[in-house]
Amino acid sequence: MTDTPTFAIRPSFLGIEKSDPAAAICVAGIPYDLGTSNRPGARFGPNAIRQASRMLVDGDHPIAGTAPGTQDIADIGDFRIVHGEIAGTLAAIEAQAKPLNHLVALGGDHTVTLALLRALVARTGPLALVHFDAHVDTWPESFGQRFGHGSPFYHAIEEGLVDPKRTVQIGIRSPMEKSVHDWTLGKGVTILFAETVHERGPAAIAERVREIVGDAPAYLSFDVDALDPAFAPGTGTPEIGGLFTWQAQAILRRLAGLPFRGMDVVEVSPPYDVAEITALAAATFAWEYLALLAPRVND
Repeated sequence: MTDTPTFAIRPSFLGIEKSDPAAAICVAGIPYDLGTSNRPGARFGPNAIRQASRMLVDGDHPIAGTAPGTQDIADIGDFRIVHGEIAGTLAAIEAQAKPLNHLVALGGDHTVTLALLRALVARTGPLALVHFDAHVDTWPESFGQRFGHGSPFYHAIEEGLVDPKRTVQIGIRSPMEKSVHDWTLGKGVTILFAETVHERGPAAIAERVREIVGDAPAYLSFDVDALDPAFAPGTGTPEIGGLFTWQAQAILRRLAGLPFRGMDVVEVSPPYDVAEITALAAATFAWEYLALLAPRVND
């Protein structure tokens, strides 16, 4: 337990004091939302997630038995963006992410994931992808924008950044054109609809994820709108019928041992949040990811 009350923790992620970009794991915010097609505000997500993360510093992870914030981890602040310019911002994000050993990114809208994958794949080769979302994000463009928050995985597949046959999307339930659905499945992506998660339960879903990813280097992208709006109202494109917070948490906790190389949590829009519940969910999923990377004392 920390000696400092949670409300007084320093305003970094988990109150982390280290800011050295040479750390084994770096947390960085990406205050960007120009790719948003509905409600804006995800540019304010990184600070909201950091503030909500204060609730997670008061003890060890109950399953792993470790305190994720005590690893060699640094909060290096926010990435620079090229305000008003999508292509310039993607290039800037890629350049800043590329030298980091292992990045946990706090978005920002989902457009940023494309740049993060571009930065990472130079070291790893094509990645397996574990993608929590209400939307497949494989539209060729987003309302006339070539690069928007509805298209990062279309471009990631087309650019060879992810292996679609080792890609699994969890929580999908939004409307989508049949052509988008068919293109996504035709590439080999596995879609696990939210209804499937509700019917089969977290243990079965996690087992399916492990089968798909196998031993390939993997990336985790968590769009907070994978959660039902009851648990994540503070997001730009909410969709009813989503995952319960406990379901997503239970799935993620069962993915220990997968060779993850990086992670982002995106689409937190604080202007639409209520009592920090969306920001806390996002902070918790980043914390859960860090627990996956730590030695598991309770195994």
